Amino acid sequence: MTTEKASLTEEKETLLITLYAKAGESRLPDSLLKDRFAAETVGRIDYDFSRLKVDRDMMIGVAMRAHILDGWTRDFIARHPDATVLHLGCGLDSRIFRIDPAPSIRWFDLDYPEVVALRRKLYPERDGCRLIGSSVTDPNWLVDVPADRPAIIVAEGLFPYLPADEVPKLLRRLTAHLPSGELVFDGYSRFGLELISWQPSVRATGARLRWAINNPRDLEEQVPRLKLQAELPAYDPEGYDPRQIARLSWAARLTILAFAAVPFLGRIGWLLRFRF
Repeated sequence: MTTEKASLTEEKETLLITLYAKAGESRLPDSLLKDRFAAETVGRIDYDFSRLKVDRDMMIGVAMRAHILDGWTRDFIARHPDATVLHLGCGLDSRIFRIDPAPSIRWFDLDYPEVVALRRKLYPERDGCRLIGSSVTDPNWLVDVPADRPAIIVAEGLFPYLPADEVPKLLRRLTAHLPSGELVFDGYSRFGLELISWQPSVRATGARLRWAINNPRDLEEQVPRLKLQAELPAYDPEGYDPRQIARLSWAARLTILAFAAVPFLGRIGWLLRFRF
């Protein structure tokens, strides 16, 4: 089997954390994602994944996050069968293959040119999907996205790595260009970013986390078209399938319960869903 060299650094290298986590979870007998594309892709990359120190709890946690975002995307597509999907900072995520949208869905996968070049070597082409190689903060790529359909913007593991002032500017640009739709993403408080920055996997890449959101309602003020629809705290056991929580180690389950009991700690991160 031909392998591809992954010469990525800092923020770009973090995409290998989520890829490896999803691949590992998909190999578990009780997998939630069952993402065979991720599992196969890891085997085709020439990279020492052991340096990322991704453990079983991280695999399950990343899979749970992806599953929620996938579900929100499926729900939007079901209500808008001619929708546009903007998958920002797609990395090597195989979301389009997991969701398997109908041909009527117009899908855009966007990431840095070197990431898109690697993605082209690892994944098959898919009808209805267009790859865009660009920094997400470059305003020029948006001219390639027609503004004639409802759109869902998906950003997993992206916004925290962007400069703090760039996220609201990007979202104002997107919501001004698109007629209507939804935005789904993961966000973290300033303290949440501090905790993530100390994770061995993130430290191994040297990536910096910069954009924080201490209150989801703040984004409504910064981007007037956005209206909060759902917020799922990262440490709210009642918001997740208990069967998935039960898969975690006892230490991880105790951490979730402890954080959920303290309001400040329970609100260090969210999965967020806005409409516009």
